[in-house]
Amino acid sequence: MKRHALSLTLLLSSLTGAFANNDQVQLNSNLLNLVRARMNQSSTASWEIGTRIQTLLEVDFSSMSVFSSNYLTPTPPSAQTLNPVLDIARRVVNTRSSKQLVADGSSADPASIGVGVLLGNWTRAPGANWDTAAEDQLDALMKDTPRTVDGALSHRTEVVQLWSDYVYMVPPFLAYYGVLTANTTLISESYNQIKLYRKYLYNSNAHLWRHITTASRDLSGPQGTGGDAFNFNDTGYWTTGNGWAAAGMLRVLGTIKNSPYSKEFDDEQGDLKDWIGDIHNGMKDNLPSSGIFYNYADDDSTGADAASTALFAATVYRAVTLYDPGHYGGVVDAAERAREAIYSNNGTVHFDAQGWLRPVVNPNSFHEIGAESPEGQAFVLQMDNNWKEWVSQGSKSAALGRTDLAAASGFRMLVLVLVVSLLVL
Repeated sequence: MKRHALSLTLLLSSLTGAFANNDQVQLNSNLLNLVRARMNQSSTASWEIGTRIQTLLEVDFSSMSVFSSNYLTPTPPSAQTLNPVLDIARRVVNTRSSKQLVADGSSADPASIGVGVLLGNWTRAPGANWDTAAEDQLDALMKDTPRTVDGALSHRTEVVQLWSDYVYMVPPFLAYYGVLTANTTLISESYNQIKLYRKYLYNSNAHLWRHITTASRDLSGPQGTGGDAFNFNDTGYWTTGNGWAAAGMLRVLGTIKNSPYSKEFDDEQGDLKDWIGDIHNGMKDNLPSSGIFYNYADDDSTGADAASTALFAATVYRAVTLYDPGHYGGVVDAAERAREAIYSNNGTVHFDAQGWLRPVVNPNSFHEIGAESPEGQAFVLQMDNNWKEWVSQGSKSAALGRTDLAAASGFRMLVLVLVVSLLVL
């Protein structure tokens, strides 16, 4: 009897510990605060500022994020409540030196700040000429940027060059601008730009986007500033680029879906869902056993990159809370494996004492693994936020093929009770 009691005690301890560990793969608030602090202090480049603004909207002001069904309130919210976001955009507006929100060789990256500027204008926040800044940024895109012969706006100002990153920077700005000003032409253009970029960069065999390609210029429009520095292609499947594309499409989808124009753009929303799913399925097929993606998805020689891994997971959780993708079990499993890898050992494996995510691609040199990534910090916060939203909604995954977290816990407890009963007998 003593031996049975001892065995029972050991088994209960083992099972309870295993179940508890499985349910607690998350980061504590202290580490998340460090991650946020590093993002805030280091986001200085145009696209980093735009990504920071979007992250704060999603995490701290979710009701004003385009992923909220109520982001278009009947009357604008108080600008004062949005000061942490609007202060960032206000500094940009008040220090700009060109039509772009930030003078940049990229025509696309400064537009990533545009949502914050439009939000400042909509809420009538004091202290900046929001409307002029937004109009100038739109003008710089639509009138000053070279295009392909079929209308895709270049990611760069020098030559016609298309980057997958563009999808996060420009189309969400166009869609949000269009919704706030009741301009369906701009909403259409946000979708059209994604469609054109996908035409040039998507590989249907790999179900992934290539990173960069040059293209023939429309000779009837702006010709660009010239130079050979950006006259190159990067045909690899850059993991971060695929994440940028999926995240940008999700933002455009949310902007349209939760607007009065949802029915008018029903077909376009269907395309966006399909295109997001293509990337998610292509990426999940390339997830290594470590749970951390390679910098280039199918090339293990390019090194591990936790930043793009976090972005992938963030977009999967966002997709399954924004709409029902269907047949997403394998994709959700991949996102969970990725998140749990980043969170392993309470974050001690992939975060240093200051809260920097490790390892990460160099944000300024996409072929190299670097030391610190402001965007990587933002991706972690987005992933954590979207995962928690997914869990709070009941882990919408019973229909997706992954066991619901709450149901899983109940199942584990049932197994535990049955084992105990058998031992007692």
